[in-house]
Parts: sequence; C-alpha cells; structure tokens
Amino acid sequence: MLTARQRLLALLTLCLALLAPFPSHAAGRGAAAAADRTSSHRPVIFVHGYNADPGVWGSLREDLRTAGYADADLFSWGYDTHQSVNEVLAGRLAAYVDQVRRETGAAKVDVVGHSFGSLVSRWYVKYGGGADSVEHWVSLAGPNRGTSTAWACALWDQACRDMTPGSYVVKNLNAGDETPGAVKYATFWSNCDEVVNPDDSVPLAGAANTPVGCLKHNDLLGDDATSAGVRAFLAS
Repeated sequence: MLTARQRLLALLTLCLALLAPFPSHAAGRGAAAAADRTSSHRPVIFVHGYNADPGVWGSLREDLRTAGYADADLFSWGYDTHQSVNEVLAGRLAAYVDQVRRETGAAKVDVVGHSFGSLVSRWYVKYGGGADSVEHWVSLAGPNRGTSTAWACALWDQACRDMTPGSYVVKNLNAGDETPGAVKYATFWSNCDEVVNPDDSVPLAGAANTPVGCLKHNDLLGDDATSAGVRAFLAS
C-alpha cells in the first residue's frame, strides 16, 4: 500500500499519462466494410486502455493497412473502462468477438490490447472461452501483474482496483498457466513506463516478451519498431 504522499504522486502520474496525446488518426471499426472483405488476413480486434477510446489505434491500423490488411480486417472495440474486468467487460468482449467472427466468417481472430485492455482480453481468453477463438494475443504495456499507480484511483473506480497488484483479477490471471491454450502470446514493454510500475509487470511466462526501450506508456501505440514487432508476430 502506498503512503498518502506516494498515492498523490501516483495519481498525478496516472492522470498526466492518460491525458497525454495519442496518435491522431481516425478510429474506424472495420465492421461497416466487413461485407466487402476480400483480404486473406485474420481479423484483428484492438482493445484500448483505461480512459481511452478506439481512436488510439489509428497509427497501428494504418501500418497494418500498408502491410496488406483491408479495412474490413480491422476492428476497434470501444467500451466503458470504469467497469469490472471479470464481471462485465470480458463478457462484452466475448460478444464482440463472436459478432466479428459472424460478420467476417473467420474461425479465429487476433487480439491486440493496450494497457488495461490487456487484462480485459486476457480474462476473456483464459476464463471466457477465448482460447478457442483467438489465434494471437498481444499486450502493449499491459499491467499484467498489476501496477502500483492504480492505487491512486482504486477507492472509487473498479477498473483501477482490478489493476492493483494482488487484486482478484491479477491473482487469477496469473494463477497456474499464464498463457493457456494454443493461443500465441506476445508482450511489448518499456523500461521507462510511467504508468505500469514495476516495468516488469508486463512480460508473461510462455509469451514472446519484447523490450521496446525507453518509451512512455502511450508512445508504444505509435512507435515504428513496436508496430513492426506486432505485425511480425501477427504474421507468425
């Protein structure tokens, strides 16, 4: 548990980081063009982080389109980030994945999550039946073992409580096999992440864990080397 002074500093850090500008590109869900889907790529579903929205994925979406993905292959799920990972959000993500699979006819999808979105999508894969529907799972700066900065808002926000070290969500996600099933797992983490503390909260046993150098929490969303790593992993 943090002291009052440490909690205040953590709150300021968390707020400043989440208010920082994200890559400025149009979000687009991809669903509108699903009927015209001609690409051979597996659908990719992006799951944004805490206090964010689907617009954060513009840069990576653009890179994937350049790599040959069609708009109809790319889906950005929007959701209320102040709700419970296990009781609410993972189930809603499951419904969204099922919708994408129906629209595209794909047997499986790839999931890319940033920050808090990593916990939501991991719970879906581990406990919500997602292991049968997901081929690749990617975590960008995900607090996979919790982050101490979440204590700053844990008193009034369920999602923040879920992100704290030792929370019900964190303990259960890391109990037993951290990367279950036939899903391919990858994480990308920074040693200068001002939101995820400690930095090594991101890597998982059984995943392809890639350090990206000294990047801020949100900078992984627009970093060229990180994008190249994600694209290479999705193609594996």
